[in-house]
Amino acid sequence: MVARVSRSFRGISERLVVRYLTNLGGEQVAEDTVEGEDWSATFSSEKVDVGPSLQLTEITIAFEGDEDTLDPLVEKFAQKAMRAGG
Repeated sequence: MVARVSRSFRGISERLVVRYLTNLGGEQVAEDTVEGEDWSATFSSEKVDVGPSLQLTEITIAFEGDEDTLDPLVEKFAQKAMRAGG
């Protein structure tokens, strides 16, 4: 069964998103897409206000793939992203 999960992370760069996803077994196939054997992740970024004078980069990642593969992949990615800053 194909599953789709969208998650947002703050304080992480697109470069780190690509690095983390490739470390989890993916290969960058487009500027904003990394694909693994049975999953893919497409991401976008935007600046968001976190107060009156502070902005952070927020990355939104749309993960798609086999449900059994996707759940642990998203969890491993989230752990890496939290260590990076958000």
